[in-house]
Amino acid sequence: MNRKDFLKLFTAIPFIPSVMTLNDLKNITDNFSATETMPVLFLGHGSPMNAIEENEYVKGFRSIAKTLPKVKAVICVSAHWYINSTKITAMPKPKTIHDFGGFPDALYKVQYPALGNPELAKETAAIIKKTTVGLDQDWGLDHGAWSVLKHLFPNADVPVLQLSIDYSKPASWHFELAKELSVLRNKGVLLVGSGNIVHNLYEVDFKRINENFGFDWAIEAREKINSFLLKGDLKSIVEYEKLGKALQMAAPTPDHFLPLIYMLGLKTEKDKTELFNDKLLAGSLSMTSVKFG
Repeated sequence: MNRKDFLKLFTAIPFIPSVMTLNDLKNITDNFSATETMPVLFLGHGSPMNAIEENEYVKGFRSIAKTLPKVKAVICVSAHWYINSTKITAMPKPKTIHDFGGFPDALYKVQYPALGNPELAKETAAIIKKTTVGLDQDWGLDHGAWSVLKHLFPNADVPVLQLSIDYSKPASWHFELAKELSVLRNKGVLLVGSGNIVHNLYEVDFKRINENFGFDWAIEAREKINSFLLKGDLKSIVEYEKLGKALQMAAPTPDHFLPLIYMLGLKTEKDKTELFNDKLLAGSLSMTSVKFG
């Protein structure tokens, strides 16, 4: 793998407003009747090649999938839909987006034909009061979503929606918005954040791209965040920008860190915290993933 493996493409999508009545919302809610409380997942997605490679990380995704109750739908917050507003995919058949460059042809041939759920998109937009949520018809499923979900649901038989990250808002705003989504956990909806806690592509050691090691600052950042996660100190993680140079190096841009913030907003005091795939890679990346609940 070379430096091209980590090229990313971010696309801005125009805003589409939505209007719902209380009756509309009730009808949609009835279709997603109460279930046991779903867990919440943050998945360290790493390279898009994890979609087609057989390694310890994809085995970790498959193992965690076996612990999940029956899932009616997935809403994924991916680092790769990072735009100047909050939107949710609302099309019946989202396309598979290959938002990267420089990879083998086999990766571009991968399709993940999960259906969308326009009605759930409308419900989700309606329950969010913190901002206006656009119903998007253009985006689809980017690799932050499909490259990991294909291991959790290999038959693509669970509807998938994506929720964008508004880059103009601070971490605390995203944390509070996520709390509004907690009702969906009791309707069979699995909420997934996909990013990386340590994600500094500028510092990647491409000569050791497949080796499990971290630079000193990456080790420090991983240890700090893991400690806060296991202690339930969510406030310190939300305020990660105050945690010093190691975290500044680990998250030089917020895009890959904010999906974790969303999942923290969904966590309750009753949820147990389980870390998996908890390793550093190529010096400046972490595959650490978390299950709450």
